[in-house]
Order: sequence, then structure tokens, then C-alpha cells
Amino acid sequence: MCKVPDKTALVTGGSRGIGSAIVEKLVKNGAQVAFTYLSSPEKANELVNKLTVNGAKVIAYQSDASDHTQSKELIEKVIKDFGRIDILVNNAGITKDNLIMRMTEEQWDQVMNINLKSAFNLTKFAVTQMMRQRSGSIINITSVVGQFGNAGQSNYAASKAGMIGFTKSIAKEVASRNIRCNAIAPGFIETEMTHVLDEKTKENFLKNIPLGRLAQGSEVADVVTFLASDQSSYITGQVLSVCGGLNM
Repeated sequence: MCKVPDKTALVTGGSRGIGSAIVEKLVKNGAQVAFTYLSSPEKANELVNKLTVNGAKVIAYQSDASDHTQSKELIEKVIKDFGRIDILVNNAGITKDNLIMRMTEEQWDQVMNINLKSAFNLTKFAVTQMMRQRSGSIINITSVVGQFGNAGQSNYAASKAGMIGFTKSIAKEVASRNIRCNAIAPGFIETEMTHVLDEKTKENFLKNIPLGRLAQGSEVADVVTFLASDQSSYITGQVLSVCGGLNM
């Protein structure tokens, strides 16, 4: 099992879904964790209380990752509270699905801001600290939809494809300072969003997945932990798909 002892991680969108699974896995494997939430303080506090019972250091911050100023202030707070940032997981994301003819400018802008601009914001300010440390691992949560597209999700697909290009570019910019940048492309994950889908929709999803099931958030979190650990010290600029073979 990959361990991340004595490392400090910052996870955006960490109060629910894949984000909370990532937070839990990093804490389980020895990291101190800061995570953000936007509009669910109850879930954030519940997660903090759950993980700090055994003495782990976990702090939740209410912050909008798509806001440039708030992102700068967040990084400053995390450094003040934890002393450093070793791992940045850009996980914050939303969907606003619609066919292109019906998609509004607001739906496009919201998805691009929260999914892609947020990664720019947090990476920009975290990299400054990582350069001082001469070490760091940046992990961007993209999607297989960013690799092959999906009808009705042009905004989401564009934001996630943009994150892949962003990942590869940042990896080249910061490698000389011993900072790595990789992306993870999940397929269909069992979350609160998939729980509300009807059985026929789920069956159609499963037909296209060679492994025949949805992934658990913990399976994405396992890959995050690997990329955050020293066991992946020679991996940068890569996109690892966690999709059950969906993109084969």
C-alpha cells in the first residue's frame, strides 16, 4: 500500500463524492489534509469529525476554487495552518449538461470556471510554495469524457480535455524543481449523482464497461494516493484512466 507520511495535502471539493473518498484515503495513509467545500458545511464538518477522532489533522475551508482571490487566500491559510503543501488535488467540478443548441452561455461559463479555471487558480498559487520546497505532486481529476467526448456534455468535455492539456504543460514547466503533475481520468463512478439514475440508464452504462460495474470513489482515491506518494517519483505529465476499460 502507498503511504504519504508527514505530507500535507490540499483537496478541492473534498466534502462529498470522489473528493471525500480522496480525503479519507490520504488521511488513512498518513497525510495531513486540508480540503475545501463550497456549499455543504454540514458534510464538511461531518467528515472532519470522522477523521480527527484518532488524532489526524484535517481542516475544512469554505472557498470557491473558481475565484482567483479566494484561491490565493486559501493557499496562504493552508500554509499558515500546516506549514507547507506537498500534494494538491484539483478535484472541484460540476456538470451542467445540455445539447449545444440549448446550452446557455451561463452553463458553459459555470462549468469552465469551476472545472478548469479552478485548477489554474490553485496550481498557480500552490506551485510558488512547492518551488520553495523543491518538491510537490499536483494531481488533476479530469474524466474519460475529456478524452472521447459525450453528447450533451460539450462544456464538461471541453473543461476536462483542457485539464489534460494543462496537466501536460505544467508537468514540463515545473519538473526541474522536482514537482510532478499528473491527471486521473475516472469513468463512471458510484456517487450520489449515479444513485438517482434509473435502472435502464445504469444498464446502458454497464454495457459499455468491460469490467461490468461502476467504480467506487475509493478506487480513484487509491490512484491519487499512488501519485501523491514517493512510489510514483518518476511519473509526470501522464493521464491514468480509472474506467474499467471504458476507453479501450
